[in-house]
Amino acid sequence: MIPGSPSDPSAMYPSLSTFKPCDLPTLLNSLQPIAPLLDTLADVVFFIKDREARYAFVNQTLARRCGFKHREDLLGLTAEMVFPERFGPLYTEQDRRVLSSGREMADQLELHLYYGNQPIWCLTHKLALKDEQGHIVGLAGISRDLQSPQSNHPAFQKLAAVDAHIRSHFARPISLAELTAIAGYSVAQLERHCKRVFQLTPRQMINKARLDEGSRLLLHSDLPITEIALRCGYTDHSAFSRQFRALTGLSPSQYRDTQR
Repeated sequence: MIPGSPSDPSAMYPSLSTFKPCDLPTLLNSLQPIAPLLDTLADVVFFIKDREARYAFVNQTLARRCGFKHREDLLGLTAEMVFPERFGPLYTEQDRRVLSSGREMADQLELHLYYGNQPIWCLTHKLALKDEQGHIVGLAGISRDLQSPQSNHPAFQKLAAVDAHIRSHFARPISLAELTAIAGYSVAQLERHCKRVFQLTPRQMINKARLDEGSRLLLHSDLPITEIALRCGYTDHSAFSRQFRALTGLSPSQYRDTQR
């Protein structure tokens, strides 16, 4: 087989990391035939943005979650024009970092608030799009809702014990060593199986358990943020705030104010 020939699979199916559209309009036109298929993905948000971080293509799931009837209504808008006031500018800034640096953002665990302030845990992936000269012309992104664990996976019972341990002990430091001891796996095996069953790394599982409890206490108690931080396994207010902002885009106090 001759590399690069029509029968060469690598020529027929280039990876996303090497795919370089000639220009953004060409890429957008090529997506139109499969747009109805992308609209059926109820738990996946898909979008393409131009060089100015404006929506150039979205699926219906994103439009619906942002309170729009038609996906065309989002075109030309930025995230800060679409999402709740405290979230939109942060999402746009994230887009601009990808557009300016060209760095891929992979499996970023985030707590998204869509229209109506409905919180949804997602894994977000963003990729800069380049033309044939290597110039960045836009970005493509996908955010998929965290799914229920795969209970039919052979490792599920062991990993369920790991998850239960995390949820029972997140108020203190948790090491990978104790998690591997519970599961009976090496670190590499634990990482691989957790990604398959929970779609998260062990560290992301710990962070999510802490932030689940932190967001619950912020909404349903009047506890000081420092006290909430300590109850969720953080050494101080600032450590909790940094992690909370990294996953939600808001400080704990902003999140509390937004949801009340």
